[in-house]
Amino acid sequence: MSIQSPAGVCDVSQSPANSSGPVGGSSAFWSGKRVIDVVVSLTLLPFLAFFALLLVVLNPRFNRGPLFFQQKRMGQGLVPFTALKFRSMQPVKKVTRRVHEPIENHRITSLGRILRKTRIDELPQILNVLRGEMSLIGPRPDFLDHAREYLEHIPEYRARHVIRPGISGFAQVTLGYAEGIDATRAKATADLAYIRNACFALDARIFWMTLVTVFMRRGA
Repeated sequence: MSIQSPAGVCDVSQSPANSSGPVGGSSAFWSGKRVIDVVVSLTLLPFLAFFALLLVVLNPRFNRGPLFFQQKRMGQGLVPFTALKFRSMQPVKKVTRRVHEPIENHRITSLGRILRKTRIDELPQILNVLRGEMSLIGPRPDFLDHAREYLEHIPEYRARHVIRPGISGFAQVTLGYAEGIDATRAKATADLAYIRNACFALDARIFWMTLVTVFMRRGA
């Protein structure tokens, strides 16, 4: 299997199976990437405030429940963190969905479906970026319980946590939503291809593909 990136075609059949695998990009790239993360996230704060206020007005009628959804996810170095999103589903006390089960579409509210299609539900994660827990672009973080199970069944899954997880990522825009062990194995392979070929050109490509996804309304 091969994945085309601005750095060329990379062979992902020999992906590293541990967190000491190769990481592309110079130290200047990773420093610059962090600066861009912070600057863009600060710029987006007024939009976050606007949509938060708008949802405070709309939620009581179209999306009853808390404004935010908070969930433990696996971050850089396998360290758990609390990811923030605008809630798009009917609230439950505990997530019971297993890794092989489909997303609970019946819980998505009418307003929540719009939030997910437009990716507005992801906007609060800029706060995770500012806290240093996430990047704008990187491997998408998984629900902590699911991530622990993936670690047991997918050798290459551990290595994708060598960098900060992202709000959007190469696997997400090329493969879409990953459901189950096999799909997550393919996602991890794509994530490792990104990590090996990390550069501003690849980040720009992912950003563009994310915009296309949003405007074509291909969200979950």
